[in-house]
Amino acid sequence: MISPVGRKLAVLPLLLLPLGALAACSSENAQTDCTVNACTVTFDRGVEASASILGVKAELVSVQGQNVTMRIGGQQITVPAGEGEQAEGFNVSVQSVTQENVVVKISNGGG
Repeated sequence: MISPVGRKLAVLPLLLLPLGALAACSSENAQTDCTVNACTVTFDRGVEASASILGVKAELVSVQGQNVTMRIGGQQITVPAGEGEQAEGFNVSVQSVTQENVVVKISNGGG
């Protein structure tokens, strides 16, 4: 039988897990909204913008019309708005492109 103190100590790491996941994300000229397996990143346009998410660095390289060029880890890809590609083991899809920002969803599971 587990004592009440032992039970509380066993639950503590589970309660702290979301805090560790949030602390693992960082960004420059970008905002992130992450879950365990995916992040939505809003990159500011006209500046160098990047985010470290899900253990990889994602950088906005350029935007040509509705085509977004990004560097995910060491791989550069171009993704049209509304479509997706795979890079470095991640699914990368461009959600929207505006004059102010680019919204990209990056999730685990790419081949």
